[in-house]
Amino acid sequence: MRKEKIITGAGYPLPLGSFLKPEGVNFAIFSRHAEAVTLVLFKSGAEDPCAEIPLDPKINRTGNIWHILLHDLDTNLRYGYRMSGPYDPKGAGHFFATENLLLDPYAKALTGGSEWGVAYCRSGLCTPLSTFQRRCCIIGDEFDWEGDRPLNIPLEKSIIYELHVRGFTRHESSGAANPGTYRGIVEKIPYLKKLGITAVELLPVTEFNEHEITNANPFTGERLKNFWGYSPISFFAPKAAYAVNGRNGNQVREFKEMVKALHKAGIEVILDVVFNHTAEGGGNGPVISFRGLDNVIYYLLDPRSREYLNFSGCGNTVNCNHPLVRHLIMDCLRYWVIEMHVDGFRFDLASVLGRDQQGNVLSNPPMVEKIAEDPILAHTKIIAEAWDAAGLYQVGSFSTNRRWAEWNGQFRDDVRRFLCGHEAMVAPLATRIAGSADLYQDDGRSPRNSINFITSHDGFTLYDLVSYNNKHNLANGEDNRDGGNDNLSWNSGSEGPTDNATITELRLRRIKTFAAILMLSQGVPMLVAGDEFGRTQQGNNNAYCHDNEISWLNWELAKQNHGLLRFFTRIIALRKSHPVFHRTDFFPATEENPEIEWQSTTPGRPDWSPACKTLAFVLHGTTAGVRRDDDFFVMLNGGHLPADFIIPAPPAGRFWHGLIDTSAASPKDIVNETKSQPVRDASITVANLAATIFISKPC
Repeated sequence: MRKEKIITGAGYPLPLGSFLKPEGVNFAIFSRHAEAVTLVLFKSGAEDPCAEIPLDPKINRTGNIWHILLHDLDTNLRYGYRMSGPYDPKGAGHFFATENLLLDPYAKALTGGSEWGVAYCRSGLCTPLSTFQRRCCIIGDEFDWEGDRPLNIPLEKSIIYELHVRGFTRHESSGAANPGTYRGIVEKIPYLKKLGITAVELLPVTEFNEHEITNANPFTGERLKNFWGYSPISFFAPKAAYAVNGRNGNQVREFKEMVKALHKAGIEVILDVVFNHTAEGGGNGPVISFRGLDNVIYYLLDPRSREYLNFSGCGNTVNCNHPLVRHLIMDCLRYWVIEMHVDGFRFDLASVLGRDQQGNVLSNPPMVEKIAEDPILAHTKIIAEAWDAAGLYQVGSFSTNRRWAEWNGQFRDDVRRFLCGHEAMVAPLATRIAGSADLYQDDGRSPRNSINFITSHDGFTLYDLVSYNNKHNLANGEDNRDGGNDNLSWNSGSEGPTDNATITELRLRRIKTFAAILMLSQGVPMLVAGDEFGRTQQGNNNAYCHDNEISWLNWELAKQNHGLLRFFTRIIALRKSHPVFHRTDFFPATEENPEIEWQSTTPGRPDWSPACKTLAFVLHGTTAGVRRDDDFFVMLNGGHLPADFIIPAPPAGRFWHGLIDTSAASPKDIVNETKSQPVRDASITVANLAATIFISKPC
């Protein structure tokens, strides 16, 4: 194809990106400060352009949007942009340079990167920068959704399962025919359904460069990788390496196929999205897209030095509350909902969304409000990680808008402290179990605004939480300096692997007690893939760089620890079948006919003193005289010695039946409701760091 054969038109300024129209392909891109813009076209696999088309500012520019229509264009061609303008990083802050081929921020798919861990080469050429010399694909929206519609599962009835697309099925034990891919997740749908989760929350799936890390594993010499993907080079394009065939835009189709299959199984898809920074890093980072398009618009810069303000801990911070950037983020979220059918978003370091163009914290951030009030996103789940890397912590205060849910770090920390045997934790634990009214009630929010979790991708797994006092991150190549030092963990008596049966039993008991508190608390539970069968990262609490068995799920553990998996499956089912565990409002503060009654070891006598380590409560299934559910009596012992609890009288016409004892071996640790036996004793002994739970049944 030669340039002179291309028939061009003025084009349209909207929509941004490349867009198929009956008469050809329209291209539109924003740059306020560029002096000249060139659209560069490539044939697939070719190193050199087949055409470079300068845009005439008199014809192909409307305001700050550069645009052009190419008639009868071969949609198999690839494209990028060259921008001309001032290069003045330390002065005006501009990074224009014609030698840089820039990605379209609105590109729906990128070329290359289809083979995980293999540096992108084309036409036999592979240079150190080749990973960043990827091009944009022209993508249509044709796909047979077969009538797929949003599931709209109420948030309070959701059970979220955080997983990594590659790590979930990459291990050979997964048995997946397509390990480490979107299709691998589809293959595991029967497992997900049996487990009972209602939504998968996927770690970042937009394009990133897994090769950007230069550290090596000091034990093996192997170069490490950016495994988690919190370093986006595109906000719209799904990662090609997560597809079986990630070429020619096929990754878009495979992602849609995954979503459609999960929806058919009744499982929602939530994306972990990263708008707080990009892979371009600090001043010495690569020029991939935003920096070369209009650096002073897209990033927060120090007004004097022009250094990048770094509230993300990754070298740069996106200028989220600039009107143009707000527009970009909203277009992106709408695209993933409208075209890709996702059901929600978890916003990484969401507090960055609340900073102004100088980095100051806004009282009513336009970006945060816009997301909550957008009509397209009206039924989409929006979840904030309500802190950033610069110390801004907003759990409970991220937004007063009822649409925003938050990762409740207070829940995580208080439950961990209680099950380490810390003092002064009974009152905080009760507050978390009841839905964290201290965080969400004053401004009219509800327990559903609290995403409760014990573990996430960042930190210890649940097994490691009860098996290690300290992080063991030497394999990260950072001399064990990375990762958090305050893990609120306890190794149960020995650091790491052990043959001591007593310690092993205590660890299993504590894991099950953690699960019981998580699943029976008001709010929305989230668990991490593999916690349900005792996955370990060998004490690594920051496994962001490991594409190996540290990060991959070992599915053999599901067989070895089948009793633990059974416990998780049963307790998830218990939560789902009883509405008393997923309220939409807080418990009323009334002494007459209370809906929850607290105690320590004696009915009617709670003990909120610092020394107390026992907590129990009756959760009533009767509201305003109307029975809506069974009643539950929950006993929790956070001490290191067994504790005797006096059992309160059951509601009239009912008996207490034993349901859960986390100190018992499987299958006696959780029994089927229909097979539960009446409790005849006046008191019961609860093992140290254990939970015992009764359910009321009619006489």
